[in-house]
Formats: sequence, C-alpha cells, structure tokens
Amino acid sequence: MRIIPRGIELELIEKSGPWKMIYGRRKTGKSFLVENFLKYDRFFFVNRDSTVMDKFSMEKYNWNEFLKVFRELLGVKKIVIDEFHRLPSEFLDFLHSMGSRGELILITSTLWLAKKLLGEGSPLIGLVYPIKIGLIDERDLIKSLSSEFSGKELIEVCVYLREPFLIPNFKPPLREFLTNFLYENKYFLKNLIGEIFSEEERELTNVYDVILRAISNGRNVSTEISTTLFSRGLIVKDNPGVVQKYLDILTDMGIIEKFKVYGKRKFKYMHISPLLDLHFYLEEKYSYVEVDTPLKFIKNVAEIKIPIHVEQFFRSLLSKIFGLQPQLIEEKDFELDLALFKFNDLELIGEVKWRDYVSVGEVKSIEDKMGRFKGVKKILIVPNEKVLEKVPEGIEVWDVDTLLRFVLES
Repeated sequence: MRIIPRGIELELIEKSGPWKMIYGRRKTGKSFLVENFLKYDRFFFVNRDSTVMDKFSMEKYNWNEFLKVFRELLGVKKIVIDEFHRLPSEFLDFLHSMGSRGELILITSTLWLAKKLLGEGSPLIGLVYPIKIGLIDERDLIKSLSSEFSGKELIEVCVYLREPFLIPNFKPPLREFLTNFLYENKYFLKNLIGEIFSEEERELTNVYDVILRAISNGRNVSTEISTTLFSRGLIVKDNPGVVQKYLDILTDMGIIEKFKVYGKRKFKYMHISPLLDLHFYLEEKYSYVEVDTPLKFIKNVAEIKIPIHVEQFFRSLLSKIFGLQPQLIEEKDFELDLALFKFNDLELIGEVKWRDYVSVGEVKSIEDKMGRFKGVKKILIVPNEKVLEKVPEGIEVWDVDTLLRFVLES
C-alpha cells in the first residue's frame, strides 16, 4: 500500500499545544494522519447516533458512559476523539471546565463548527490549537514519490494524488487511471460534495452546484458567476454581492480558493482539487453524471485540463518554497502563469510550458512578456530543458530535476 508521510503537517501538529483541533474538508486524510502517524493512548470515534466507539477494544458507549470514561482518562492518557462534533453540546462546556488538562486531539469535518469554536464566546477559545488539514502538500508528495516516478510523470502524478483518497488505488499510467476513476466514481464525487453540505447543516442547493460548475468552466469571477446564476433563475437579481456569501462558504470549506488580480479590485476563484475541477467541468459541459460518456471522451477532457492543473500546482508549490503570496497578473494583451509577491512587491514571475516542444517563437514571446518587468526573479518551467528549441535570455529554466532539488532543500 502506498502511504505518503505528511511531514509538514505532522511537524505543525507536534509543535502545537496540548489540546489540538484538527479540521478540514471530508476525505482529506485527517483521521488516517492521526491514527497512523501520531502517538496516543486511546482513540474514540463518535457515531452519527452520538454513541462512542473505542477503536482499540471496539467497546461502545452511550453519552453518559463515555463521559465517565473520558473524565477518568483526561490528564492521564493522550486521547483522540474523531467526529467529536457529534457529541452533545454540553461536552464543550465540560472541556472548558477542565482547562486544557492533559493531551487531547479533537477531529472534525464540520467546518462551520470549527470556525464557530474559534470565534468570540466559544468555550474552547484559547484552549485548543486549530490545525486545518487540506490536500496533501506538494512538497511531501514530490519527496515521497520521487523514488517511484521521475520527470514529467512525477509532477503529473503529484498533481492529482494531492487528493488522499486516490492514493490507495492508484496505478499508472495516470491518464488511464484518471479516466477510469471519473467514469466509475462520478456518483461518489457528486455525493462527496453533497455530504460536505449535509455535515455543515446546509442543503446542497442548485446555487452551490452551479457555482462549482461555473468555476470549472472558466467563469470564475463574481460578476460572471452572478450572471450565470441569474440566467438559470437561481437568484432574483444579477448581483455579485448576493453571490459573495456563497463563495465565502465554499472558500471556508476548502473547496475553492481565491486569488487577487494584481492592480485591480478583482478576485478569481478556482477549485483547490484538480479532480473535483475535472468532475464539475465534465458535468457542466457534458452532463457526464446523467449521460453515459465514453471513456475516450473523458480522457480527451483530462488531456485538456492537465496542463492547467500543472500550472496551478506550480503556483502553490513555488509560493511555499519562496514564502511568497500568489496573485494573478492579467492585462489586455498578456497574462502571466506565475506571479509571487512579498506584501505588495512583485518578487517572482514565471511561465509554465508543459509540453514536449517549445519553439523559438514561443521562447521569444516569453522573453518579451517577462521583459516588461524589471528587478524580479524570472522562471520558465518545462518538463525537461531539451524541449526548448532556444534557451531564453535573462530567464532561469527550471525542469523537474531543478524543482526536485529545491523541494528537497526546502
């Protein structure tokens, strides 16, 4: 079984306080991370009916029985409680009364509660250290998989295996795996988002569904999303202000992320998960959940999206390597794939050419585009330097080996 040690997140967890709250979107590997990589004495799982299962003894407790056991263990043993939000609300008051005694790890996929517990008036404020677990960090994946894959294949595999639930069943080649997974698991992916909303005590309305489809189809600013919702009769007025609350919820839940467009009062929204982006794109364009779609057709769509997802992967990876904030640079006559800032100062720009051949003309176009910016680091990312017909002037060329070296050093 292929296991990715999530060293970056583990280091953060281990350095935090004695009481921790680990939260994040469903299927991001929170429970697996704690259960397999952290030290603890007792691990409890709260069922939907609020009964509690001891994962060691498989003994089942009702609320009063569990509270008695928990009271005796707290301060003596290191305890984990998974899906703790399903316990009665008085449990939070009990924790508050204990005042951070002993070691405790709380795990939840209910993000609205996690946010509430961090806010003013919460009984746990100041007692628990919050740690959000999202998709697997790019650096952990590259480091772990570099012994198994190399070159272009390494990066493309890492792009999609950031989704932890893909890892156990992954078999190369990537394109065939992605195609088959999407075809065979389209209902699972649709229900995954529905499950997120039901856990948040919000109905998965057509509004959210259409927003996620629109973003995957490139309509990713609030004005475009608002117009799309209005045209389908889902909001009564074409007003981006109305749409903003939905976008904020999706961002808080770790389903989408937003990027500032440099020099403009404008944000763009993108799917965090490349897999979900593919799913919603196929739904928006071709209704592939309801209409039987040939495997070859799904594969062709994946081929179109892979370079876009690789670009997003590098944007996130480089921002972490250099400790800079990613933004988007878009003008009437050009765009830049990568733009990283230190506060309001542009520090690094880059282009990604994820293909097997880059002509002299394309290289000169890149030189002209980046030449507009002075005093910044300039990078061209390619699978291998051999794909370049001409080496660009004044621009660093990074291939997969270069990236691997930077990841290992960082």
